[in-house]
Amino acid sequence: MPVRHVDRCQRPWNKGLLIGQKKPLEPKHVWSIRVRLEIARSMRDLAIFNLAIDSKLRACDLIKLRLDDICSGTIVRRRATIVQKKTSRPVQFEISEQSRNSVEAWLPMLRTTGSRYLFPSRLHASPHISTRQYARLVHRWVKSIGLESASYGTHSMRCTKAAQIYRKTGNLRAVQLLLGHTKLESTVRYLGVEVDDALNMAEQIEL
Repeated sequence: MPVRHVDRCQRPWNKGLLIGQKKPLEPKHVWSIRVRLEIARSMRDLAIFNLAIDSKLRACDLIKLRLDDICSGTIVRRRATIVQKKTSRPVQFEISEQSRNSVEAWLPMLRTTGSRYLFPSRLHASPHISTRQYARLVHRWVKSIGLESASYGTHSMRCTKAAQIYRKTGNLRAVQLLLGHTKLESTVRYLGVEVDDALNMAEQIEL
């Protein structure tokens, strides 16, 4: 079977482009999903949802969170630090009261599993849920409030709070630190800042 050789010097076709970028959730969406999960008493899913919003972590890092990453004994910490899988660099994140409460409600059930991971898999082959399982949860959540699931994904969870911080402060450097990006350009592309800023300026001009 012939092997296709790849030119390592060739620039990737999608480098720097926003291909299939997923939308962040709006505050009203966050509250709608949160209320539905609370009514359904889906303790695990509520903990995943709230932590995903607060932590702004990539899916691969969120699913591997361990108890000792965010807890000191039975107390859920206000801040936590992990080393990112993609960059091997540490990133710190806040844990709001809302998230702490949902994690604390999930802990009694979690401890019956004996797992050191915060979100263990129900499958014996994996110690924690997979990125695919997490993605399915996100699609289920957005569909439950009437959104088009194809427009949202795990990246929506990661950029939801970051997008709100940028809209309210305009502080790209702060968002860069919170997302754990090594380059500011990555944050600009991630948030689609250039497009938003250009449109905002255009809307202020009348001819």
